[in-house]
Amino acid sequence: MRSIAYFFLVLTALGGNSCRRNEPVVTQRTPTRPPVSRPVPAKPVENKPNLPVNTAPPKPAIPTPAPIPVDTLEFDEITDLTPPPPKREFRAVWIATIDNLDWPSRKGLPVADQQREIVSMFDQYQVIGLNAVVVQVRSAADAFYAKSSEPWSEWLTGQQGLAPAPFYDPLEFMIDQAHQRGLEFHAWFNLDRATYSKYSNIAPTNIIHRKPEWMLTYGGRKLFNLGIPAVRSYIAGIVANVVREYDVDGIHFDDYFYPYAEAGQTLRDDSTYRAYSNGIKNKGDWRRDNVNKLVAELRDSVRANKAWVKFGISPFGIWKNQVSDPEGSATRGGQSYYDIYADTRKWVREGLIDYIVPQLYFSSEFERAPYKTLVDWWTRNCTNSTCQLYIGHGAYRVGRGSERDPGWWRPTEFSDQMRYNRQQKTVLGSVFFSARNLKANPMAINDSLQTNFYRHLALVPTMPWLDSIPPLPPYDLKAAVTPDGVELVWQKPSEARDGDGAATYLVYRFEGQRPRIRLNDPRCIVAKCVGGSTTRFLDKLANPKKKYVYAITALDQLHNESREITVRVQ
Repeated sequence: MRSIAYFFLVLTALGGNSCRRNEPVVTQRTPTRPPVSRPVPAKPVENKPNLPVNTAPPKPAIPTPAPIPVDTLEFDEITDLTPPPPKREFRAVWIATIDNLDWPSRKGLPVADQQREIVSMFDQYQVIGLNAVVVQVRSAADAFYAKSSEPWSEWLTGQQGLAPAPFYDPLEFMIDQAHQRGLEFHAWFNLDRATYSKYSNIAPTNIIHRKPEWMLTYGGRKLFNLGIPAVRSYIAGIVANVVREYDVDGIHFDDYFYPYAEAGQTLRDDSTYRAYSNGIKNKGDWRRDNVNKLVAELRDSVRANKAWVKFGISPFGIWKNQVSDPEGSATRGGQSYYDIYADTRKWVREGLIDYIVPQLYFSSEFERAPYKTLVDWWTRNCTNSTCQLYIGHGAYRVGRGSERDPGWWRPTEFSDQMRYNRQQKTVLGSVFFSARNLKANPMAINDSLQTNFYRHLALVPTMPWLDSIPPLPPYDLKAAVTPDGVELVWQKPSEARDGDGAATYLVYRFEGQRPRIRLNDPRCIVAKCVGGSTTRFLDKLANPKKKYVYAITALDQLHNESREITVRVQ
C-alpha cells in the first residue's frame, strides 16, 4: 500500500509544475522531478495580552518592534539545521540487452512494444530520481543501432542482421527519450565477445566470417584476440563511429577483457604472443599491456571525435588481494589484475578513463570481500582529479542472502551501503545492476531511493578536465502572479566563449522577502527545465500568501552551472 501512496503523491507533484518553451502557440511540457522542498510550517507568533487600565499618569511608551513576518525570517530550522543532500551525484542503472536480460523483453518484440518498454523504463527512472542510463548497445559484435558496420542484434529482431520493421534506429530513439527526461545516455559496449555462445544466431556479415584470424575460441564462444593491433584498432573504430554519429554523453565498458577462467579451457594465443610480444617476457604482463593499449586507444578515439564525451569502465571490484600485493585490498576474492589482465588501478592513476565503477556486488558481511573494505580501498586509490569514482551495486542480490554472503538477507544492507557511500567524499555516485532487478523492487529499494536517498534532484558531477567553462546566465527574468501560480519567463543566453549554450535551466525558489540564496542546496530546486528553448516555468505550488525570490541558472551539456539571475515575487 505504501508504494501505491507514493505513486499518487508523485503524480500530484508532477502536475504541480511545468516547464515550457517560449513559443507563442505551441507549448511543450517537459517532465520534471517532483517539487523538492516542502513548505516550512508557519511558526506561531505569540500575542501579548492587553494590559489592565492604569489610573497613574502614563509613562512614555517604549516602542516595540513589530513581529517579523514568518516568511521573512533569515533562519530556517529545516535547511539550516540539517545538512543538504548532495547536489551533484551520478545516479544510473545498467540496462542489459544481451540474452534479453533487461530490454527488449524478448527477441522479435514488435517495434511499438520495444519503444513502449524503454519509455516506461525511462519514466520510472525519472520518478525514482536517476540522472543517467547505461544501455548495452553492442553485446556480441552486433548492434542496437542503424549506423554500424556490424549486423543488427538477434536480441532485437530475433535474427542477427535483420533490421527492425517498421524501421527505426533504437539508439537514436533511446538517446532522444533519455534527453527529454534529463537523463544522460552512456552507450555500453562489450569488447571481447564476437559470439555469445555456440548456439548464437550468426549473420553472414559477422566479423567472425570476415576476419576468422582475429578470433580465439574459449568457453564455447568466439572472442576477439586483443593481442593483435588491428583488432584493438577495429574495436576503437566501432566506438569512434558511435561517438561521431550519435549524441551520446558517455562511452562505457564493463569487465570483459580477457575471459574469466573456465575449468578445462585454455586460451590459445601463443602464436600471437610470439608475433607481438615486443620483448615482454611474461605472457600475463603482455596481456595486461594489450588491454592497457586498448583502453588508451579507446580514450583517444573518443577524444578525437568529441572531446566532451565521457569514457568510463566498470571492472570487477578487486584489483589485487593483499596476499598478492601489499597495496591490494584486505580481501580474498578474484583479482582483475591476474584473472582478466585488467590493471584497473593504472587506468585511474594515469587518467586513461574519466570515471570508474568497480562492481562491488558484495554485502558488508561477506568475509572474503566485505563491501566497506572495498569502498575504502577504492577511495584511497582514486586520488587522480581526472577520474571520478562511482560504485556499482548488485541490486540483483538484494534479499538473496546465502551462507557465504548472509548480509543480503538484512533489509538494511542496501540502504547501509548507500549511506556509507555518502560518507566518502571520493564516492560521487552509484550505478545499479540491473534494470530488471531495480524494477522488481526487492526489499523496497526503489522506495528507499525515491523517498530518501534520491528524493531531491541531483546534477551529474562536472568533469573540469573535459569542460570547465560555465554557460552564460539567462537574462531578462520576469515573474507574474496568475490564477494558476507564479509564471516565470526568461531569455536564452548567448553562447559562452567555448561555444556552449544553455542545455537546461534550474529553477530555485526561496521563501521570504530577503532570503539567503542557497544554490548549493538541491532542496531549493523546484524544477529542471530541459532544452535551451524551454524558457517558461509555471510554479503551480507557490503559496499566494507568501513572498518568494526565484533564481534561474543555466547548465551546459556537461552540467557546468552559470551564475544566477533572480526576481522577487510579492
